[in-house]
Amino acid sequence: MGGKVIAQQANDNTGLYLLFAPGKRPDRDSIRRFAERHPAVSLSHDPFDPPTPGLIAASADGDAPAAPAGADLAEKVWVELLRDGLTFDLRGLVPGRACPVPHVENLFDMEDAPNLSTCEGMRIMPGPHLAGGERTVPVMRGMIALARDLVHHFDDLAAVAWPPAKSAIGRRFFESTVTAWLEGGAFPALGLTAFREDIDGALQSVGLEHWIGQELRIEPPLSADRASATRLGVRLVNQLVLVGGLDESERIIAPDGTRLILRPSRNGRFIRVWRE
Repeated sequence: MGGKVIAQQANDNTGLYLLFAPGKRPDRDSIRRFAERHPAVSLSHDPFDPPTPGLIAASADGDAPAAPAGADLAEKVWVELLRDGLTFDLRGLVPGRACPVPHVENLFDMEDAPNLSTCEGMRIMPGPHLAGGERTVPVMRGMIALARDLVHHFDDLAAVAWPPAKSAIGRRFFESTVTAWLEGGAFPALGLTAFREDIDGALQSVGLEHWIGQELRIEPPLSADRASATRLGVRLVNQLVLVGGLDESERIIAPDGTRLILRPSRNGRFIRVWRE
């Protein structure tokens, strides 16, 4: 399921990216119709909407403000969506420019998706009202839930890119794993995090730090069986997201009965896992 690719790069890791087939990005009207059909979502602000009478002074000739054009248009074509009391900006709408596709190294269920180099990106970002709380679990969960709703609605939405894990996730896999999580199931560790082999043979998570402030390292020789170590990593990531990280050593029993030690590294950046 995993793979490697280098895509067009966007340097800012804030938010989540929606990857559309070429020429298939929606416009403002399409997003308005999307919001009308989803009870949990509403369109809370559109900069192109005419001002409400009595709230904003009319122009001298009585006409509504003209829509911006040219280079200004690319920055102005966006909307604010409200989901479960949280506001998110959606950028990259037609007729503005697409958002650059972020750097991707880890692919999940992307066999039927278009080549990333041809995809057109849109971006969901926490709104200004959420400044300072962008990386709290409720905000990230709300943003991912909104992405799931958009995937469900737009057939041409091919994949989701999650910069903290350098991952691109195919629409079916993203929708199924995220829906299960939102309904009380396991955290989507394959996609919202990833795993890579370190130079010393350890299996290390990618992107878990975005959720709990620490990465997971399954140390050799426990990491020698890559498939088994990845399954263990998925289980541990789910538990660590639930508890919010690890401050002191713990002993646990793995599903196969192996007794394990989990211990924070000296600098606190990693959670290291060994057989006891």
